[in-house]
Amino acid sequence: MIIAIDGPSGAGKSTVAKEVAVKLGFSCLDTGAMYRSVAWQAVQLGVALDDDAELGRVAREYDIEFGHDEGEPLPKRVFIGGTEVTSAIRTAEIDKAVSPVSAAPSVREALVDQQRRIGNAGDYVVEGRDIGTTVFPNAEVKVFLTASFEERARRRVAQNAERGVGSTDFEEVLADLRRRDEADSSRATSPLKPAEDAVMLDSTGLTQQQVVERICDLAQQAR
Repeated sequence: MIIAIDGPSGAGKSTVAKEVAVKLGFSCLDTGAMYRSVAWQAVQLGVALDDDAELGRVAREYDIEFGHDEGEPLPKRVFIGGTEVTSAIRTAEIDKAVSPVSAAPSVREALVDQQRRIGNAGDYVVEGRDIGTTVFPNAEVKVFLTASFEERARRRVAQNAERGVGSTDFEEVLADLRRRDEADSSRATSPLKPAEDAVMLDSTGLTQQQVVERICDLAQQAR
């Protein structure tokens, strides 16, 4: 079974996906980390973030792998080209770089093939921005998770403060979320939008546990 969770930046997709995976005994595929890894590698190589051909080359030539602890469905480490980038891809610099990289058609093509190969091998919770529309259009469960701009900014600031990376300035984070939404929604390739058969879930005012329970209920209904 594939559970696809799409939605804008800061909606809590990664955290919710991990909790759902733990609760259901699924594996969790962090597609956002894959795009962030390509963005990080491109920055290291000095590749222009609007150079589709070169970005695609990076996505094809540098393998992305996840490190799991034995018996643990959630990936603990992220590698690209053999280099661990678990923390490096969660900086403010990569926050800004990931939208143009993920919008590059050649990057999306290179990574979608790998995502499908991994996901089709078992039961996965997969989160991103085009999982239910492009990557796994036949997913048994599709959720479009969102929240108000202010709520998303508040969560992102708290997350950045907890992990010690990224901006903790509310107005700066709010502006970045608005910018990323515009970029993700207007891109030509796989724009951010809910699948026609996705369940819309606004998490504003809901606890994380309430969101997780709702998605788990959908999975049980789909079995």
